[in-house]
Amino acid sequence: MKKGFFTLLFVFSLTAAFAQTTPADEVAGVRQACFNYIDTFYKADTTLAYASIHPTLQKRGFFFDEKTGRYSKQLEMPFPALIRLAKTWNKDGKRANAGSPRTVEVFEVADKTAMAKVTAVWGIDYLHLIRENGNWMIVNVLWQSPPKSLQALK
Repeated sequence: MKKGFFTLLFVFSLTAAFAQTTPADEVAGVRQACFNYIDTFYKADTTLAYASIHPTLQKRGFFFDEKTGRYSKQLEMPFPALIRLAKTWNKDGKRANAGSPRTVEVFEVADKTAMAKVTAVWGIDYLHLIRENGNWMIVNVLWQSPPKSLQALK
């Protein structure tokens, strides 16, 4: 009886150790980091950036110029530039408000990495996050202005 109990306990512990489930609190942590990213700009609150964006951030993207009808060349923004922009981008509340798009889709959460998509007034951002010291931090962002190809389908 004892042998069967210990065998069952051993199998259960192995199953628990190798389970591929993602706890809801980890997904919530990723979502919160993504919302902090949006609100860094919407609320001009850089404290949110320091809480959820890694100082080694690499942000790259493409802006669509309505005048020329073309996308920009690849633009790059390291963390210090993001902080400078966030302080002024919506300081007067004219670029984003309570009705502005603010959605987060979490694609995957692993032990140390995660991937999500953010939709905001400026367009779409694909985010890579890492778990560091118990916190989810954004390390990579690939963004573009609202997709013109998708607007034609509406």
